[in-house]
Amino acid sequence: MEKRILVTGAGGFIGSHLARELYKQGNFVRVVDIKWDGYIEEPYYSEKLTLDLREYKNCLEATKNIDYVYNLAANMGGIGFITTVGADVMHDNVLINANMLQASVENKIKRFFFSSSACVYPTYRQENPDVPGLKEEDAYPADPDNFYGWEKLYTEKMCEAYKKDYGLDVRIVRYHNIYGPEGTYEGGREKAPAALCRKIAQAQNPGVIDIWGDGKQTRSFCYIDDCVRGTIMLMESDYDKPLNIGSDRLVTIDELADIIIKISGKKIDKKHDTSKPQGVRGRNADLTLVKKILGWEPKISLEEGLKKTYRWIEAQLKKKD
Repeated sequence: MEKRILVTGAGGFIGSHLARELYKQGNFVRVVDIKWDGYIEEPYYSEKLTLDLREYKNCLEATKNIDYVYNLAANMGGIGFITTVGADVMHDNVLINANMLQASVENKIKRFFFSSSACVYPTYRQENPDVPGLKEEDAYPADPDNFYGWEKLYTEKMCEAYKKDYGLDVRIVRYHNIYGPEGTYEGGREKAPAALCRKIAQAQNPGVIDIWGDGKQTRSFCYIDDCVRGTIMLMESDYDKPLNIGSDRLVTIDELADIIIKISGKKIDKKHDTSKPQGVRGRNADLTLVKKILGWEPKISLEEGLKKTYRWIEAQLKKKD
């Protein structure tokens, strides 16, 4: 049966991919954002509204006559951005999320999805590159390594409070390093896979690229199609506590760069800049719970996903030449 769905943050990377899939499935999809990147070919929605969700009246307008809310609107970016900007991230996102929760209660929406982040996990569990996967219960005692993580953790608790006090049916996902084509790849808010794809695509052959940090820091990366599939599965499930969506394949940033260099066919040397932010030393996702609850796990390999991402970014850069 067709649902009336709102996707906020639909001008962004995950939001636009999610909206497109929900629209393809035959739902009524209202998309909302304050700005539109325009990377995904339109239309991928039934209705498009440009609204500032820091204003409560706009959240009431966005949620009117809606069944399901996927709330992905946020002021955010990659490690360079979230380690530099604290106050604006916390101020804007707390306003957006508080307004969206309240408006969803007032307009009697049936289910509310909040996009949280692996940044909620504590620094003390992420001090070594060879890090065990982070389980959902590992978020407490709390000690996120940046303001963005604190804001996400606070909003998880706010969702819990709205469930307790108002009976709002909530779903919460903790995304771990989602990447893929049709997302930000330049300008300072891009994340590591997109930044490395851009640097390598722009490099001479033979050439040199800068790597932030010593290259030994580790992460796991999840392709956007797997992310969208897991997100919809969670929203359709009965599970209302935070759940990881990510990959449990741990790679160093040097290894990530080497995979992309191989895809490019270029001869590229890496130069490390340890003055740049690199975040926690290691972060990996434990997928035990999401496999048990949803039967979900990533299907697209890092090599396959990076190839699609690199080719898309390479094509975007060629258009600008």
